[in-house]
Amino acid sequence: MNTFLWIIGIYVTICIGAWYGNRWFMYFPDPTRVAPAEAGLSGVAEVELKTGDGETLIAWYAKAKPGQPTILYFHGNAGNAAGRAEKIETMRMGGAGVFYLNNRGYGGSTGRPTEKDNVADAVTAYDYLRGAGVEAGGIVLYGESLGTGQATQLAGQRQVRAVVLEAPLTSTVDVGKRTYFFLPLGLLLSDQYRNIEDVAKVTAPLLVLHGEQDGVIPVAMGKRVYAAANEPKKLELFAQGRHSDLFDHGAWERVRAFLAEYR
Repeated sequence: MNTFLWIIGIYVTICIGAWYGNRWFMYFPDPTRVAPAEAGLSGVAEVELKTGDGETLIAWYAKAKPGQPTILYFHGNAGNAAGRAEKIETMRMGGAGVFYLNNRGYGGSTGRPTEKDNVADAVTAYDYLRGAGVEAGGIVLYGESLGTGQATQLAGQRQVRAVVLEAPLTSTVDVGKRTYFFLPLGLLLSDQYRNIEDVAKVTAPLLVLHGEQDGVIPVAMGKRVYAAANEPKKLELFAQGRHSDLFDHGAWERVRAFLAEYR
């Protein structure tokens, strides 16, 4: 009986720790503020955005050439803008504009990330672009990994040209269950990013990119998100693609071709 009570006690303690500290296991920000030029990018400006609750967000912005879209980019759960410099430059090569938002705690942005604040900040970034003269039909939402949650929820609130989801998760609960299958994560996780539900509210053209060798977010999740989405939509799979290398397998070329269909 004592052993059983010890096991129950340990389990309850783990659950309490997970409830209080789950965000520490979800977000891995690099807070280093790096100027675009330091990362090897020219023609990219640093922008400061003020949030309604007094935080300062750092974004990188390169304006689009005439007739080209502006990619509103939402990153994954680790790193900062400097770590995506090569990816940003690839997007810009064909004339596309890029607005890369460092979430709270990342790349010099103040505050700490939460799902609610990240989505609200995504709206702030979108509204900034609109205020800067970018037409709604010229904005493409690009979500990477955990950032697909921001892109999907924003697309349900604002008009955009298209939405691109790179390695989308169905929810953080589903991802967490792959390791912590013994915990009631649906009750413990504060930020759940339920793409599988939110994608049904997206009416803009949708492109899902996923590597079939992805060991972080299984390709099966990307397929489920795609299946739950409205038309028009397209699924692009990369047989040798892993979680963070899809551009090495031609993902951006697939994105450009998709966007060309929905000018």
